[in-house]
Amino acid sequence: MPVQDTHQSLRQAKVYSRLKYCLIIVDTAYLLAAAFIFQKSGLSKILVDVLVSRLWWPYALLPAYLFIVYLAYIVLGMPLHFYGSFIVEHAFGLSSQTVSNWLKDQLKSAAVSYIVLTVLFGAFYGITAASPRAWWLIVSVFWIFFSLVLAKIAPTLIIPLFFKYKPVSDNLLKERIKALASKMGVKILDVFEIDLSTKTLKANAALVGWGAGRRVLLADTLNNKYSHDEVEVILAHEFAHYKLGHLLKLIAVHSLGTLVSFFLIFKTCVAVMGFFKVPCVADIAGFPVIVLYMTALGILLQPLAHGISRKFEKDADIAALKATGFAGPFISMMEKLSLQNLTDRAPGPVIKFLFFDHPPIEERIALASRF
Repeated sequence: MPVQDTHQSLRQAKVYSRLKYCLIIVDTAYLLAAAFIFQKSGLSKILVDVLVSRLWWPYALLPAYLFIVYLAYIVLGMPLHFYGSFIVEHAFGLSSQTVSNWLKDQLKSAAVSYIVLTVLFGAFYGITAASPRAWWLIVSVFWIFFSLVLAKIAPTLIIPLFFKYKPVSDNLLKERIKALASKMGVKILDVFEIDLSTKTLKANAALVGWGAGRRVLLADTLNNKYSHDEVEVILAHEFAHYKLGHLLKLIAVHSLGTLVSFFLIFKTCVAVMGFFKVPCVADIAGFPVIVLYMTALGILLQPLAHGISRKFEKDADIAALKATGFAGPFISMMEKLSLQNLTDRAPGPVIKFLFFDHPPIEERIALASRF
């Protein structure tokens, strides 16, 4: 790429990244404001009372309530979401989706999210009503278990809702990846190509699934842009996460975060629910308060989780470089990815602390240059 084009892409990446940071903040503020207003205005209680008077089956209350609340949240936030995920992505040349395809994806995503919400909060309200003293522990265990189930079924049930994938046709690349996986002690089902180009022009690769169903996914946007050495070192990084036990460690970290979050809700909910005039945590009308809790605790705990993730990512980079010896391809791969994805290569310390779960590109390149 000519130097002038590279400089232009770097400037675009800065503008794009700053805009995405702002959108994350605005989206979070919208969620907090919507939940607070819906609860404090009494609208949540009114909705529950109306549904109770209209529904003949009491177990339909929560699904009906969540459907109406979630639909209202999506509709009211649609302009912001459309701007952030469609207009901005097209403006920076990162999206290939039509409006109709975008809408189809939004409907599918909303349906999956609604099902997940209904299961999680169905368990939450059932357990809080049945076990007022120990609910925080039981709910935590259920939510952790359910997240593991989702991770297990995602490659075969959820990802295919949005993408199609097929075995990689480049047999030489496939054999190199399988040999690398064997070398690093990772068992994989196969190497697949995913049609990421139908949604975005960004590039990515991943190791997904559990046990015998674990598979490598390569975005088709990598085709003809990355050498076999570059793709191999990308996958060596993903395999290193498995070899170093990062997945289990992250599960432990997120499980601890879930336990801490629900324990804090348990210890403070009487005062907080009282402020919002909700009788108890088991009252469905207090759902917006739980949303406020989870969002606020997520904001507080996320920088810590990001810091741990950055440490794991750095360790995976080191392991990948040692396993392959491909320092040059690693650096060229990072250069290409940063330009293709319009990545903020050198964010300030505050931005890095708040938003980055990977080390910035410049840090990763500097690390590789020492090998």
